[in-house]
Amino acid sequence: MAKRKKQHPILEEVTITDVAAEGKSIAKVEDLVIFVPYVVPGDVVDLQIKRKRKRFAEAEAIRFHKYSSTRAEPFCEHFGICGGCKWQMLPYEEQLKYKQQQVYDNLKRIGKVDFPEISPILGSEKTTFYRNKLEFTFSNKRWLTREEIEQDVVYDQMNALGFHIPGAFDKVLDINTCWLQSELSNKIRNAIKEYALKHDYSFFDIKEHQGMLRTLIIRTSSTGEVMVILSCQIKSDNEEQQLKDILQYISETFPEITSLQYVVNNKVNEIITDLEIQTYKGSSYLYEEMEGLKFKIGPISFYQTNSEQAYELYKVTRNLAKLTGNELVYDLYTGTGTIANFIARKTKEVIGIEYIPEAIEDAKENSRINDIGNTKFFAGDMKDILTQEFITEHGQPDVIITDPPRAGMHKDVVEVILQAAPSRIVYVSCNPATQARDVKLLSGKYKVTAIQPVDMFPHTQHVENVILLEKKDEE
Repeated sequence: MAKRKKQHPILEEVTITDVAAEGKSIAKVEDLVIFVPYVVPGDVVDLQIKRKRKRFAEAEAIRFHKYSSTRAEPFCEHFGICGGCKWQMLPYEEQLKYKQQQVYDNLKRIGKVDFPEISPILGSEKTTFYRNKLEFTFSNKRWLTREEIEQDVVYDQMNALGFHIPGAFDKVLDINTCWLQSELSNKIRNAIKEYALKHDYSFFDIKEHQGMLRTLIIRTSSTGEVMVILSCQIKSDNEEQQLKDILQYISETFPEITSLQYVVNNKVNEIITDLEIQTYKGSSYLYEEMEGLKFKIGPISFYQTNSEQAYELYKVTRNLAKLTGNELVYDLYTGTGTIANFIARKTKEVIGIEYIPEAIEDAKENSRINDIGNTKFFAGDMKDILTQEFITEHGQPDVIITDPPRAGMHKDVVEVILQAAPSRIVYVSCNPATQARDVKLLSGKYKVTAIQPVDMFPHTQHVENVILLEKKDEE
């Protein structure tokens, strides 16, 4: 006989007390710490335990007895289902407060170093429609909401164009309105979906690897340009004709699109960086602009997804570097060279290092189109490129700017930075926890002298943080 799954208990009238990591909040019942999504401190709720360990549990709020006085009304119809914008129920000022606290807590608990007062977080002027890039997924397995399931209706079609449901890789929530990107993005996505449904296009089945329409990427820029990339699996002449037809439809319906591209992806995975992306209409790239500098963005180029806040972030980075025009700067994890090119005119030379060769080509191109002649870029694994031999060849850096991925810096990279011994290190991070860990490793030779959090992603728990480390006086 099959073993019956154990039912976890319901805890009644529990008060939410604090905000935790990953966008969740905290409640405590006796000695048990409970993590709960989509609630705020001050809410009084009934909790259904979903997962329990010895000292903590995860739960879902199934009934509200009292709403917190600091709660905001979520503005998105998809809130609580799609997995994005988890903090819509928190007023923006409260979000900023908890992000600032996150930076403090990580430096205190993980960094365990002395640090000055943290500058007030720079909030985003736009809290909606602030992203310049979104990727949507086509699926023939639309996620049904609880209300839809309770209606006990058999749906004629289950196609969707939207976002993957967290924890359900083969299910996609059909998105009507997304508040992350401009209204034009919503119009383009919905028009493409309606055209595909009307003309009986097949939506992808991720388990069976069948179906034509796979993903849709929409990029916009501060210069007003729009890029659309349609990814399809093409297995027949009919699907090839359908691709031509839908591209023609998109082109005619949205003359605002300055770059219409497509890619044929017959692989198992959705990754398109290793495939040839074709331009159907317009340019193969768009431009971002910052202080008169142009940054060329191709279909797979990385660029900070909040353009306006990226400018604020780079200004903070440049200011903390205290550049006089005479410095040799190493820009680690340079990506497409945005920071390197942004600061170049205030330095003697900038050397950028990045793992992805295509990004380095973008970085070189961005220097070329801006007539910047004092940058050099190198591609390869950071711990393999940044060696003592490299520094001997290219010069001892006066300043190092480092902007690593969420995992932070490899310990070998930290070691080489310590050996290079620049006067200043400006550490830009999207993960204050790994940043604090690395700051601790650097603390033997460096002290933290400035901290500036920047909010790049309103309504999420994520926070960008910039730390200035300056070399300690020789004893």
